[in-house]
Amino acid sequence: MKLDVLVIAAHPDDAELNAGGTIASLVAEGKKVGILDLTRGEMGTRGTPETRKAEVNRASSILGIHYRSNLDLGDSIIENSRENQSKLIAEIRSLKPDMCLIGAPYDRHPDHGKATQLCLDALFYSGLVKYELEYDVTASEAWRPKIIAHYMQDRPFEPDFIVDITNHWDVKKEAILAFNSQFNVADAGKEPSTYISNETYFRQIEARARYFGHLAGFEFGEPFKKANGPVGLASISNLR
Repeated sequence: MKLDVLVIAAHPDDAELNAGGTIASLVAEGKKVGILDLTRGEMGTRGTPETRKAEVNRASSILGIHYRSNLDLGDSIIENSRENQSKLIAEIRSLKPDMCLIGAPYDRHPDHGKATQLCLDALFYSGLVKYELEYDVTASEAWRPKIIAHYMQDRPFEPDFIVDITNHWDVKKEAILAFNSQFNVADAGKEPSTYISNETYFRQIEARARYFGHLAGFEFGEPFKKANGPVGLASISNLR
């Protein structure tokens, strides 16, 4: 499958939290969008890999994406190794996305920064003609996305562009809340409450979307930072 956009996330729900509105808007435009999760989120305080998998399926259906897979690289032990780079390169070369959205360059959660550096290295090496994947001959053709951008996670950064997600905020919200073991948990039950499980955290997510939307003249927005140089415009009229 040839994708227009591939979103890569360290954990299940990272893509929904930080780029869910953008994903929904791209799907609405008719773009082919996929999500690649690097771990199963098995070290999370709440839920299990099995419940997280069911939540992933629900969220993917809500977003209407065309592809989703999980490399299972190990929650809390993501390594920027040659083996993991090759696994990621196989996906990139098979899916041939024109754009990749990846995690923040630095963040509160150690996995996020580690996953981002793994992605940056793999995306670069994927474009090298002489980088061969011995175990996957179907992914032998070099490929590097034209655009690579970081989505914002827990820690803010100065964005290079902000996507209008006003018409897709409800879809983003529904996709996030599909992870009902993680967010807006009214009754914690036998599992402990966490930083993200109470309603206050979700209000912060909405406040951030409103803030960055305000900066760009929208009601809701999602911020991004370019990772591989400036965006080229065929005409300055494309700026609006």
